[in-house]
Amino acid sequence: MTHGVAVIGSGAVGTDLMIKVLRVSETLRMVALAGTDPASDGLARARRFGVAGTADGVAGLVALPEFADVELVFDASRADAHPHNDALLAAHGRTVVDLTPAAIGPYVVPSVNLDAHLRERNVNMVTCGGQAAVPIVAAVRRITPVAYGELVASVAAGPSGPGTPVDLDGLTATTARAIEAVGGAGRGAASLTLDPARPEPAARGAVHCLCPDTGADRTAIVDSVQAMVAQVRRYVPGYRLGQDVRIDEVDAPVPALGERFTGLRVSVALEVAGAGHHLPGYAGHLDMMTSAALRTGERLAAVRAAERLSGRSGRAS
Repeated sequence: MTHGVAVIGSGAVGTDLMIKVLRVSETLRMVALAGTDPASDGLARARRFGVAGTADGVAGLVALPEFADVELVFDASRADAHPHNDALLAAHGRTVVDLTPAAIGPYVVPSVNLDAHLRERNVNMVTCGGQAAVPIVAAVRRITPVAYGELVASVAAGPSGPGTPVDLDGLTATTARAIEAVGGAGRGAASLTLDPARPEPAARGAVHCLCPDTGADRTAIVDSVQAMVAQVRRYVPGYRLGQDVRIDEVDAPVPALGERFTGLRVSVALEVAGAGHHLPGYAGHLDMMTSAALRTGERLAAVRAAERLSGRSGRAS
């Protein structure tokens, strides 16, 4: 059984997500792509794939006859457009997976907290950095408390596209909030650098966790991180450790905490290679977002289908 979906946003991210649905998903069926630029590459590709398309945004999407077959919508447009999109889709009873920073619904990181939000009508995919860092912080947190969690990342500037503004402050603030709210750190922080180098470098980052318990089981921490990386790789095959997990004892002032810290520092180097469905391989950070959204959409659609089936069975009995 497949579930009909639509994507809002015919740019690079929305197009990559459309192609993932077409090529990778065994449970989702790509029904429609909505954008606002009639000349966009995404809408041209949709036509070639036989996918219904519209350049009239969400209004055009709900006006398509194919919209009747859409159960779930991925919004890969813009944060300022998402509230309007969501309101219209809510009026039509559609579930929404939000890839923008709007965050109307709860933050979702599939390997960490998706099970807790399977019945939400709108869920938010945080940021690319959040999808990479939060699983690591959560993995450490399930062994020992994390007083401070930080992501330091560098990604190629190219995938954002010329003339496309990147709100680094907003991205880092959202990532920091997710490190706290979903990852479980007492305090979160993030730093993102856009690297203009050519050829474009792969997406890399490091997650640092400060843990006050110096007696924490270090082997258990490493095992937990490795298990989490394996879990994330089930939906993001290019997600991997850049080197062995490092654990050091520290006793030094930490400006972010405003005090001296004594405990363990767990450092985890990460690399993310893109699958190359539409985004280039070096855009692993964006591929991580679309892959996480795909996994989330599959689970949400499956739950709703099961509920409908259960409802029909209940009425029959």
